[in-house]
Amino acid sequence: MALKVKAVEKKIKFDKQAEGVWRYVMQPELYIALTQAKVIKEAALRSGVSKGVMKACWDAAGEVIKAWATEGHSVALPGLGTMRFGLRAKSVENVNDVKSSLITARRIIFTPSVDLKEELADTAVQITCYDRNGDIVKRVTSTSGDVEDPEDTENGGGENQGGTNQGGGENQGGGTGTITPGGGDNGGDNGGGGDDNGGGTGFDEG
Repeated sequence: MALKVKAVEKKIKFDKQAEGVWRYVMQPELYIALTQAKVIKEAALRSGVSKGVMKACWDAAGEVIKAWATEGHSVALPGLGTMRFGLRAKSVENVNDVKSSLITARRIIFTPSVDLKEELADTAVQITCYDRNGDIVKRVTSTSGDVEDPEDTENGGGENQGGTNQGGGENQGGGTGTITPGGGDNGGDNGGGGDDNGGGTGFDEG
């Protein structure tokens, strides 16, 4: 299996009056949201139990995770990692100024397991390049690479690992970055105090 990405040549303008420059911009090529029913069906086939039993276990696990997470616990997600709730809040100098309005956002913090990170690191990335006319001009398949730590505030965005050029021309490489289907940047999140085995609800100072 491989992650599919497309690099599309687009004109980028940093100013409305500027002429703009052409750059190859990467974005997910194939991103499909699988339904809960499909996941339950596949899990039932792999485990050898009925879909009804699997759905009951799925629903029960979801309720347990929600209940424990709202109590401040970091909860294990089978085969994936841990999840906990956190907050973003402003800091104040005087204790008399501490109030609930200092909380600016509530967050869901997911910490991937070592096995999941290794799986992602070993997954190839297939890049298809399209020029400004929509024609395919190059295909690249990457080797294994580093996995970004969402709670590492010092090293956001993994390095460009290069790759094997399967088409004509040279591989220009060119920079670092993070591509997420949802379009969000999850770099620089502070996970807060406490370890992942206890009730450490994370706070970020605004």
